[in-house]
Amino acid sequence: MRVLGIDPGLRNMGWGVIAVDGSRMRHVANGVIHSTAAGDGRDLAARLSQLFRGLCAVIAEHRPDAAAVEQTFVNKDASGTLKLGQARGIALLAPAEAGLEVGEYAPNAVKKTVVGVGHAGKEQVQHMVRVQLPGVVIDGADAADALAIAICHARHLQGRTLREARPRQGVA
Repeated sequence: MRVLGIDPGLRNMGWGVIAVDGSRMRHVANGVIHSTAAGDGRDLAARLSQLFRGLCAVIAEHRPDAAAVEQTFVNKDASGTLKLGQARGIALLAPAEAGLEVGEYAPNAVKKTVVGVGHAGKEQVQHMVRVQLPGVVIDGADAADALAIAICHARHLQGRTLREARPRQGVA
């Protein structure tokens, strides 16, 4: 199974693909989709279009079986939060349009799953991504976060599979 992790961002959208075989995971690819301002008053629409096309190309190339997106946190800048939310919409839309089931995880849930601590720093997350995906060359912090999201989703899918495989006790 291939899992795509997506770290939404308006300027830089990180992505990472891992292959999962039982409890083993390996790195497939990672990168960052960059959007640039058009400079003609259509900046937001143009950026969202660039992100969508870029993410669709990643999905077409790597053919994931599942995807996961990090949930957006709300900060003091309402305008910035809204724009990030629109980029997150693209991160949800592209895999959904490809027919993928999309998981969503809070940043602290991703950190807790990957590092063991919900308030881990970026350096700790990157270190644990490297430990869990030996030999990975990470294409920047956004790609590292995306790989962490993919690992988190893979772990949750593994847990769900184990729970479904267990025989129910007390049910005749």
